[in-house]
Amino acid sequence: MRLILLYLIVLLIAGCTNVEKRKHTTIFLIGDSTVADYTLEEDYMKRRHPVAGWGQEFPQFMVPDSLKKLRNLVATPNVVVDNRAKGGRSTRTFFQEGRWRSVFEALQPGDLVLIQFGHNDQSEEKTERYVPVDGYKEFLRLYVSQTREKGAMPILLTPVARNYPWRDNHLENVHGDYPNAMKEIAAEMSVPLIDLNHLSMKHFSKVGRDYVTVKYFMNLDAGIYPAYPNGQRDNTHFQPEGAKAVAQLVFNALQSIAKFDCN
Repeated sequence: MRLILLYLIVLLIAGCTNVEKRKHTTIFLIGDSTVADYTLEEDYMKRRHPVAGWGQEFPQFMVPDSLKKLRNLVATPNVVVDNRAKGGRSTRTFFQEGRWRSVFEALQPGDLVLIQFGHNDQSEEKTERYVPVDGYKEFLRLYVSQTREKGAMPILLTPVARNYPWRDNHLENVHGDYPNAMKEIAAEMSVPLIDLNHLSMKHFSKVGRDYVTVKYFMNLDAGIYPAYPNGQRDNTHFQPEGAKAVAQLVFNALQSIAKFDCN
């Protein structure tokens, strides 16, 4: 009887500890440079500013008033955004480097994993990161199934648009078959999908090419930022305003998903 009583006390303590641990939900972000948080790097202001992934701006949307709009996705009063995205990574290299393993080991029931890859998977000329469409789909299946294995929720995001090609004042898809491949996995495995490729193309087209080129993307004049003394011409990576605009698109899409009980 004493052993049984001791066992019950241990269970009670463990249960209370688990409750304490679940005062927040973690939203993990995995993906490439367009998602990454560059402020985590050393000497960001001197070496990288103003580049910003949308995940860098995403935490500002995880405040109490906003979380009320995500109540079917987030069961706790607080959210921690854990941004594991890294520049130059594809679905394959993110896994091979052990980055996914560290996320998998940290996952708790009720957490969310936002998965956005495609930019580097499609880079055929960069064989160290390239993943053909069939392989891309296999790695997405792995991320989805292992997320669910831990009782967490996967959400797939098609790759965010680049600032090209433009046709008749409308931004077009530059990612080939990869967005559709992700949509196929979402349908096959019944995974919530944010079609960020479509949403960003639509939003950028509405704002206009001239504006997004100067304000959203890393097209910088010389002599303004210490990290880019000679300026920069980059139509893939974002300045803070562009990153925030994309983060807003993601948050809006999460609200739409939260209207349904996805658990």
